[in-house]
Order: sequence, then structure tokens, then C-alpha cells
Amino acid sequence: MDSRPPLAPAYRTLPEYLRHWAETAPDRRAFTFVDHPAPHSRGVHRTLTWRSLDGRVRALAARLAEQAEPGARVALLCPQGTEYVIGFLAALAAGLVAVPLYPPGLPGHGDRLTGVLADARPAVVVTTSRAMAEVADLCAGARVPVVAVDRIPDTATGDRPWAAPDPGATAYLQYTSGSTRAPAGVEITHANVVANARQALTAYGADAAPVTCVGWLPLYHDMGLVLSVAAPVVQGRPSVLMDPAAFLHEPARWLRLLAAHPRALSAAPNFAYDYCSSAVSDAQKAELRLDGVAALINGSEPVRPGTADRFHAAFAAQGLAADVHCPSYGLAEATVFVSAARPGEPLRRFALDRDALAAGKALPARPDDADAVQLAGCGTPAGQQVRVVDPVSRDFLAEGEVGEIWVRGPNVGRGYWNNEAQSRRVFGARPAGAPGGWLRTGDLGTVLDGQLVVTGRLKDLIVVDGRNHYPQDVEATVQDAHPAVRRDRLAAFGVPGDAGVPGDAGERVVVVAEHARTTPLAAIDVPGLVRAVRAAVSARHGLRLADVVLVAPGAVPRTSSGKVARSLTRARYLEGSFGAGTAR
Repeated sequence: MDSRPPLAPAYRTLPEYLRHWAETAPDRRAFTFVDHPAPHSRGVHRTLTWRSLDGRVRALAARLAEQAEPGARVALLCPQGTEYVIGFLAALAAGLVAVPLYPPGLPGHGDRLTGVLADARPAVVVTTSRAMAEVADLCAGARVPVVAVDRIPDTATGDRPWAAPDPGATAYLQYTSGSTRAPAGVEITHANVVANARQALTAYGADAAPVTCVGWLPLYHDMGLVLSVAAPVVQGRPSVLMDPAAFLHEPARWLRLLAAHPRALSAAPNFAYDYCSSAVSDAQKAELRLDGVAALINGSEPVRPGTADRFHAAFAAQGLAADVHCPSYGLAEATVFVSAARPGEPLRRFALDRDALAAGKALPARPDDADAVQLAGCGTPAGQQVRVVDPVSRDFLAEGEVGEIWVRGPNVGRGYWNNEAQSRRVFGARPAGAPGGWLRTGDLGTVLDGQLVVTGRLKDLIVVDGRNHYPQDVEATVQDAHPAVRRDRLAAFGVPGDAGVPGDAGERVVVVAEHARTTPLAAIDVPGLVRAVRAAVSARHGLRLADVVLVAPGAVPRTSSGKVARSLTRARYLEGSFGAGTAR
């Protein structure tokens, strides 16, 4: 294991940190991409040192500076890999604004890619030789120059003197993973991303002992970008990357990388932990030693304690400690990290009364109550202020009251690109009787025993007969009601009573769920499944489902970050798009 690198001065931009490590630790490992070129590949490692990374970044930055004026946007349409890291850091070093995206062809996200490019209006596009043909075809109409990272020789740095970027200038646009609304690019400054990287490193104990960041989250996603690129650059520690598709094909690959790197720090959503628990074989487990894992971040909303319990039970025999699971909360508007449970502390779990939660109060229930809502605490703020606010009166709420989560800190972005009105509403919120400048997250939560507990999204609330119902709570009941319902691939939402479903006027509740890949639709007793789902939701939530639609695997749309897109699912349902190939 590498020893700790020299301490870095307190820079405020990533290019300054990169040059520091290239000068003080030139031969140390920086970024490694583990490729899996064949279905049963154990991984081919390709590594850049800090010196080689700096050389590649300087060369590409020189080329980009020839193509675009300072402040222009650079769209990154690279596959996962070290070329993505080079492209991102080169855009920042050249004084340009990076736009982290993905190559054409990502299933279900072609329209979003087109929309983001139209909104960002990049002056140049960065990709790789492997993706050049499809990217050039996509950009042909816009006549935007396309540069392949791997075709720029390291010697192409030129004589240009490089100055540190302005910390207050926009470093990149992080487009939110919205569904039906137009793409919104959050302006993240150089100072924002450095501040958030430091906050995350401190929260997960990486400032006290060196870690290796291990990740498969896509680099166009806020958590993947900060945890796998920004944090390693700030701390001068190695980052090991793999492709999300390689994880989905064989989840044991991620676990092998965790085992291979002492004090590994990684992140994944709920479904990934459950996927590993169910899909990793005993033979694959036998070769794993996970006692060196430092922290495993779970940023799902909300985080379910059962996920952590199942993951630990599945891998406890491999030495996985019970206290490395770190439920966390964040959003793109705050760069990413806001609040985090610390490694080394027991998982904080809260059993809450379902009816009280629907009324806006987080009251304790018996832990063994089958009807209780089980939630995990997301720790305490990571170097920022977090308050729970009544979204209507804008009063600060007391502990145990549910309201909108508001945030203020050095990591909060400057606003939405090219949308001043929305920026003022979201980033310039003013609590009642207090100074303004707060970020309205749109997320609901409460504080219990000093822990932030996230309960859901304000816009996703289902209101029936004056009572609030959280869709993810209903979804949890549905997926537990029948084994043929595919876990974490379903959406519950409200529709008007006149939207083609039976019932009186007023909001009615619909569930669209994928069936499990292992069970063909023809083999499922669909009426029996629907009866089981309706009965479970009625018994637990007091709701009558107006419609239950069973669809093929992959039919429920997801956001670019992999979450179920409830709003888009609702829109497609109302359009009748789930008519063919479905069952009720």
C-alpha cells in the first residue's frame, strides 16, 4: 500500500491540486480504469500516474483553448474511463466550462442528451476514438468541432502559460437527472467542487487515514464525478474506476476491487447493494476479503435499513464490518454531498408511525411493528447548514416535524444555467424572519436524535382524501407483496380521477411495475399478483389502487442516475404508452 502523499496546500481549484501532485508525487498512481473486454474477464488495469495525467491534461487543455474562448462550454461525451477524467480536468484547466455527459446510445436517454446539448450550446465536444463516429454523427448538424482525447499527443502542450482558474468561476454544468421537465444545468464553481470534495473526505474519515476511491458510478453523475474524480485529486489518492455495465453484468467485479484495495471508499444506490446480496455466488464470495473496506456510501432517497442489513448478512463471513455502511443525502444543486453517517458508527434506524408521518409528524413506532415505516438516519451535515422548513410558511421546524430540507454552505452551486428566475426561487430562498441565501432542495425530511432523516420528494407526494402518502413507501409494500414484482423497478403515483381509471373525481393511485427477469409474463398468475398487491397496499396504507400495470423488464423509465423516473412513468401512463405488452 502506498504511503501517505505529501500534504497539499489549501487550493481552491482542481487544476492547482493536479499540478501540485504532479510535482510532489509524480510517479504515484492517480487513476486506474479496470476494463472488462470479455464476459468472463477478471479485468485489465490501465493506470495513469500524477505526472502522466498532468501531461495528458495539459496537452488536451492546449487544444481546447485553441477551439474555444474562456467560459465556453465543453461537452464530455466520453465512455467511462481515464479519458473522461482527462477531458474533465482539461476543460477546467483551459478556463472552459465542462458539461459531463455520455456518448450516444445510452438506452432510454437519447432525448435527454439531445436536450442537454441544445441547452448547453457547447463550443467543442470531447470524446474518444472508440465513440468518435457516433458522436460526430450526433454533432454534424450543429457543426461543433469534436476532439478525441486519445488522439492528442502528450507533446502538444505548446508554449501557453497556464494560470489558475478563478475559484468563483463556473467549472462545470451538472445537469440534473430530471424526467419530464426540461434539462436544468447547475452551475458548479471551482470553489464549490473543491469544498464539497473536502467535506466528503472529512465526513467519511478519509482526511484522518488515506483511502482509495473505488467506483463504478457513471462520471456524468454528480456522486460519481465528485467521489471518483474530485476527491482523489484534492487528496492525492488513487481512484479505481470500472464501467457501470461491467458491474451490472457481474456485480462481484466491484467487490473484488473493494477487496483488492485497503481502505476502499465507494458508493452505490440501494438497488446495487440488494443486487450484490442476491446475485453474488458462494464461489465468488469465497475469494473475497472485505475487512479492509473503509466506507460504503448509500445515497438513495430514502435509505432503507433493510438494504444495509441484507448486504452485511450476505458478506459478513468475508469480513465486512457492520459499521461501514454510510447512509447519506445530497443533490446536484449542492454539488452532491450534504449529510452523511460516519463510518465506524452503528447504523441509525428509525421505526416511524405511518399515519403520523402522513400528517407531517415523525413519531416513533415499535421496531417490530410490521406497519411502521423503517428509515435510516443520514447522519449530520458535512460542513454546511441544514434546516427543515415548512414549505408554505417558511418557518424553521422543530425536531420530529416533517418539512422541506433547506441547505446553505460553500458547496451550494451558483444557480441554474440560463435560468435566472428558477435560480432565484431555488437558490435564494429566505426563511421567515431570517436572512436569505438558502437552497430549497425539494426533498422532505426531519431531524431525529440529531440525525437527518429523508422521507421523500415534495413533488412526488400522493395526496388522497387530504392524507399524504410517500410513493417509495407504497412501492416497498408492492414489491414485498409478490415475488414476481421486480425490486426497485416500479413506480407509484397519483392521477386525476377522470384519467381513464375507475373511481370518483380526485386523485387516484396507480402502480406500474416490472416483472422479474427470471419469470416470464406468461408464467405469472397476473390476476393473483394484482389481488396480492391491492390487498397489501389496502392493509398497510389504507389505499385502494385504481390500477396495477405489470410491464416487461426495462419498461419503467429511469433517470440518468438510475433512479425510477416517477414523473415520466406517470406521463407515459396517461398517454397510454403502457398499453402493449402489459398485463393488469
